[in-house]
Order: sequence, then structure tokens, then C-alpha cells
Amino acid sequence: MLQYITRRLLLLIPVVIGILLVTFAIVRLIPGDPCVVMLGEKATKEKCDAFKERYGLNDNIMVQFGRYLVNVAQGDFGISLRFGRPVTDMIAERLPLTLELTFGAMLFSTFFGILLGVISAIKRNSIIDTITMILANIGVSMPVFWLGLLLAYVFALLLKDTPFYIPPSGRFTSGISLVPLAKYWGLTDLQGLQKFVVTFLSNTVLVNAFITGDWNKFKDAVWHLILPSVAVGTIPMSIIARMTRSSLLEVLGLDYVRTARAKGLIERLVISKHAMRNAMIPIVTIIGIETGSLLSGAVLTETVFSLPGVGTALVGAILARDYPVVQGFVIVVGIIFVVVNLVVDVSYAYLDPRIRLE
Repeated sequence: MLQYITRRLLLLIPVVIGILLVTFAIVRLIPGDPCVVMLGEKATKEKCDAFKERYGLNDNIMVQFGRYLVNVAQGDFGISLRFGRPVTDMIAERLPLTLELTFGAMLFSTFFGILLGVISAIKRNSIIDTITMILANIGVSMPVFWLGLLLAYVFALLLKDTPFYIPPSGRFTSGISLVPLAKYWGLTDLQGLQKFVVTFLSNTVLVNAFITGDWNKFKDAVWHLILPSVAVGTIPMSIIARMTRSSLLEVLGLDYVRTARAKGLIERLVISKHAMRNAMIPIVTIIGIETGSLLSGAVLTETVFSLPGVGTALVGAILARDYPVVQGFVIVVGIIFVVVNLVVDVSYAYLDPRIRLE
């Protein structure tokens, strides 16, 4: 197992380089000049020449790529052409929200998706099965932006001033502010990786509130995550429910399940201890794929609920031809995606001992 994980982590290096190379080439093939996008009518030839000289954009593309690889190896993703800020600082500010949203959405979709799929499989061809699968098909078909607006309208407008009110936007209630963990821990002059980690944890609202012991802020942050998590998690939930049903039905027809029933085991134990473990392999695969897709940023959901996450940052950077920001976010998301796939592969050996990863 350890050898397998080590080998996969080493293979991450060429994958990262490949992602960098493709991203580096694609963003430069997009029509438009970053100088013209940034300066607009003030983009004279002299100013654009100075702009390109300042950011090294007038060098050969392979020279730029080689320089960028060296900087990335040192943990430097460059300076944003649009904001003039280190890209690492922007990642530390934007990525925590996307991770919180992804975690909330997958927690919702996994729990209810597996639950509905199991119920549907147990009650096969019943009215419950039919209703569940109809709801799953509707869930897959609903556009995220429409569902997000509908949820905001119902829970924030129609149910306002009722116990069922849920806030429609933002990460927390206006007036609440995050406590910088560097100040909380009494840290000064942070640099490099230490600064990134502390800033990242500071901007992760749930972690920040947990560390500082501010449970009102923690509750408020969770309350604000409910609607966007449900909106973006509905499609994965529907897919997981359908996959759980089909996978569990296939396993329930195998000989060892009939043997377990013939030995007198109650149906609950047959499902939970025998059938579900083997049925989980394709389900875990779907969960991993959906988790990776959400990490790239749910652009529409972040826009509807006014959430400053990875998706909106990437769209803004692409439109502004902000090469360092696009490359920085893509490489971080790519690394996380590969790590998620690694966790899924390792979980196979736990779920099915016949699988030997070595």
C-alpha cells in the first residue's frame, strides 16, 4: 500500500507539469492582449511595451514556461497582472470557500443520495422506488442557477420572519468579521509556506471559528452554507442515488447474499454488512469524480449566492487575460483533483480486500 501511494505521488510531478504546459499554452492562445484588457483606451504602444517588459510577456513562450516552472517549484505562482498581488495570497483567500462549499455539497449529496438509493433498491418496483427515481431524474435535470434562485426565493423571501428562514447570500452575517489567526496566535513576520497555511486557515470560516472557539460564528457560517450546498449538491445527489440503486440491486442478486439470508441474518445486517460494502466501489468512484468537479468552482452557484470562490476568480482572470492567476488556480485544483482520485483508489482496497494495489 505504501509503495503504491508513493508511486502515485511521484507520478503527480509529470501530471502537474503537463497541466501547467497545457494551461500555459491555452491561456496564451485566447484572443486578446492582457495589456489592452487592463489599460483599455490608455493602452498605447509604449505603455504596452513597458507592461510586457515588466511581466516578462515579451519573452519566448518556452522561456516564460521555464521561468514559471522554476518559480512554481519554489512555491511562487507569480504576481496577478490585474491586481498586482501575489497569486498565492489570492489562492489562500478564494480556495477555502470553494473547499467549504464542496465539503457541504458532497456531505449533503452523499448522505441523501446513498439513503435514497438504498431505500429505492430495497423497495424495488414499488411506489417509493418510482417516486425516488422520478425525483432523481428531476434533480439531474434542474439547472443549478435556477435551483439556486428558487431556493433563495423560497427560504429567504417567502419564509422570511419564520423559523425556516435561511440566508440567501454571503459567507456569514454582515457585521461578523474573521479573526486573523496570525494575530490570534501571536505570530509575526510570516513568510512563504507558513504564511500561506496561516492565511488559508484564517479564511476557512469553519476552521477559524473552531480554532478561536467562536461557536456563534461557526453556526452562522454553516447556516449560510446550506442553500448553496443544496443547490450545487442536488445533481451529484441524484447521480449517487441512481448509482447506489443499480449497484445495490446487482449485489443483492449474488449467491453470497442469498446465503446470508438463508443463514437467518436479518435484512438490515444483510444490507449493511454484506451487500453495501461490495456495492460501494462504483459509488465511491462517482463521489470522487463529483468532488473533483466541484473543486474547480461552481461558478453559477458562487455568482447566485455572492460567494467569492475559485469559480468566479477563474472566470474574472480568464476575461482579463490574467495569466498567473489562471495558471495558479488551475494547478492547485489539478493537484487536489489527483489527490482525491488517489484517496478513491486507496479506498478500493479497504472496501474489497481482494483488490491489491501493490
